[in-house]
Amino acid sequence: MDVDYQFLIDRVDTLITERPGTVIVVFLLLTAAFAVGLGNVETAAGTEQFAENVPAEEAFQEVNRQFTPSFAADTGSTQLIQSGENVLARTELLRMLTVQEELEDHSELRVSSTSSAASIVAQQLDPEATTPEEQQRAIESATDTEIREAVRQADERNPRFSGLVSNDFNRGSASASATVGVVTHELPAGLETSSGQGGTSPLTPLQVRAQFVTENAGGDIRVFGAGITAAEFSAVITDTLRIVVPAALLLITFFLLVAYRDLADLLLGVVALLIALVWTFGFMGLAGIPFSQVLIAVPPMLLAVGIDFGIHAVNRYREEREEGYGIDDGMGRAADQVLVAFFIVTGTTVIGFAANLTSDLAPIREFGVVAAVGILFTFLIFGIFLPAAKVKLDHARDSYPIPTFSTRPLGSSGSRLSSVHAVGVTIARIAPAIFVGALLLTSGFAAAYATGVDTTFEDEDFLPPEETPDYYGYAPEPLQPGDYSVTRNINFLQDNFESGQDDTVTVYVEGPMEAPHALEAIHRAGDDPPDSFVREGGRADETSLVTVIQDHAERDPEFRRMVERNDIDDNGVPDRNLGEIYDYLLDSPAAEQTRQYLTEDRRATRVVYAVESDASQEEITADARTAADRQRYTATATGNIVVFQAISSLILESAIVSLAVALTGTAVFLVFIYWLLLGRASLGVANVVPVAITVTLIAASMRALGISFNAFTATILAITIGLGIDYSVHVTHRFADEYEERGRGVYDALDRTVEGTGGALAGSMLTTTFGIGVLMLSLFPAIGQFGFLTALSILYSYLASIFVLPSVLAVWARLVG
Repeated sequence: MDVDYQFLIDRVDTLITERPGTVIVVFLLLTAAFAVGLGNVETAAGTEQFAENVPAEEAFQEVNRQFTPSFAADTGSTQLIQSGENVLARTELLRMLTVQEELEDHSELRVSSTSSAASIVAQQLDPEATTPEEQQRAIESATDTEIREAVRQADERNPRFSGLVSNDFNRGSASASATVGVVTHELPAGLETSSGQGGTSPLTPLQVRAQFVTENAGGDIRVFGAGITAAEFSAVITDTLRIVVPAALLLITFFLLVAYRDLADLLLGVVALLIALVWTFGFMGLAGIPFSQVLIAVPPMLLAVGIDFGIHAVNRYREEREEGYGIDDGMGRAADQVLVAFFIVTGTTVIGFAANLTSDLAPIREFGVVAAVGILFTFLIFGIFLPAAKVKLDHARDSYPIPTFSTRPLGSSGSRLSSVHAVGVTIARIAPAIFVGALLLTSGFAAAYATGVDTTFEDEDFLPPEETPDYYGYAPEPLQPGDYSVTRNINFLQDNFESGQDDTVTVYVEGPMEAPHALEAIHRAGDDPPDSFVREGGRADETSLVTVIQDHAERDPEFRRMVERNDIDDNGVPDRNLGEIYDYLLDSPAAEQTRQYLTEDRRATRVVYAVESDASQEEITADARTAADRQRYTATATGNIVVFQAISSLILESAIVSLAVALTGTAVFLVFIYWLLLGRASLGVANVVPVAITVTLIAASMRALGISFNAFTATILAITIGLGIDYSVHVTHRFADEYEERGRGVYDALDRTVEGTGGALAGSMLTTTFGIGVLMLSLFPAIGQFGFLTALSILYSYLASIFVLPSVLAVWARLVG
């Protein structure tokens, strides 16, 4: 070992064994300092955090800014989802109109307009009925036959009607099982209202209040929108932590009790774990990093590494005590070994987590920073504080009657566990090369199979399931989650309507909009639309400058005549004098709507197409780009769906790049560190083999189980390296110590390694597998998948280190002589 490096280790040993009280005080003071940052930790929820700095999102925001007049009021919308036996019957039509009227009457809701299928039907009966109150009178005074005929006319004459009724609409019987009303709210300019997925929304108080108003109207009418979604995004984080953290602590405490088999040692380990969490969360608060859904995975992972370090430190110390060394000497000898192993594990784990800094997605980069810093903190706490506290504790045991239970190392010689672990050494004795070769071949096939893993990015990844699992009912009342409606409403809209409110794409068209052919070109682009676009009479269901003109022409006879005079081919789209057409619109009640589709310089417009609810993001994005290509002028496809598809691509890219960086960085680090410490650079390569096998098995398992790379699982491959290297480093470093430093034979060194380290690895594996596995209880389905995959990767890493690595080391010993 390098002299300077050994000198540093000796200094740390001296602090641990000769000045443990000072070490404890320093660490407690640092804990108090980091605790100050806990109050500054904020939460960030939803999908907007992933869209930051994504080019597609920036383009979408720029398009929205282009069509939002300066200093104009922002608007947000609320959906009223009505369901029943026939929502187009008199009673149900009146119920919807009553809700619309009551919402408009509440000034605090800032309602600027309401619309629904009921309103359209009422106006078919009485075109002069413009308010919900007048529309109710029109419905009340009509016969059932007249209402049915009005429904048929609404479907025939108003293109918006079909989008407001469910897919089971029957024109003959004038019936449907569901419909959607839209409430538009006017808000002060500058407020973000479009998605509400960032954890807060100005629409939240309005929609919560609207829920109360709607419930009093009776019937099945549910309020849905960005404000409610935002509220549930935030609430689900709190509910998840309330469930996951206690469950993790309970399981971890149980397995630590099994691993330590001593109450005082257990309490010491738990205190060290809590300190690691305080340091990490305090760092987040001080650094201004918000706690997002992705970071929910950090605490269990820190617990995993901390548990592993704690068990190895105490287990190695107990081994030295069993060989007859005293408290100080025993801890000094143990620290000599575990500090080096912990340093190697920390270096490789930090590289694995820090590989996520290569991602273009901000939340994944933040995850990499927090996880890497947390691992560094864990190294310091379990490498220095825990051994010092253990020395202080055992000296106190000599002076005070502190209860002492078992102090034997876990998995010691003669135990059932040691006999199971011996299987790996037996294989290494018989046919190590054949075994390793077969595994590498299998890994190659697994890697090829894993290339078919899907990639997704959806709102649903961040939302609780539609139905809360029954086992939540067994949790104590304070830990039970709230009642969530967003996922249920999203699924209802997707199942019952051809296109939901957010199922749209936008095509941004740049060109001289006053040119005679401009509107005709936009109109023709909607003919024979792509498969994922909603069709209306063979054309795309769109909202554009053309539809604004057509809608206003229906209400304004003078404007209709102007359009007809300038419509050469008589298709409802003016072909000349477009400047005069726009001037008229901008001086009419349709001015605000016109500005939403025409820029001030009249050189750009946008077309919003409705798309099928069940179409994939990839299909919709491709079709949106096809629609953009059909435009006469330069056109760009954008919108939330296009943005989400761009993020999906970045997620896959992030997973692949971070994997390559993590594997390369880890291999280089291990080669260097083993060369520096032992002059055996090739030992670093041997160390990486079981980790590479584990990575391929995890990726193949994802495809076999139908789990996609998403906002959470995108980090799983780099994490597998970061956590998996932990197990193989402990085995490799212990083997090097027995083989190189103590001069034992290959198989004798392997026996001693598996016997001494295997028990600690088993205890660590069980504790962390179940500790991280509790993420499967998360209310986020994607977090549950992440927890399952992380637990599976730890299990794979343990099995590879105990049963595969001995054969790899045996082959290495043969090759290097």
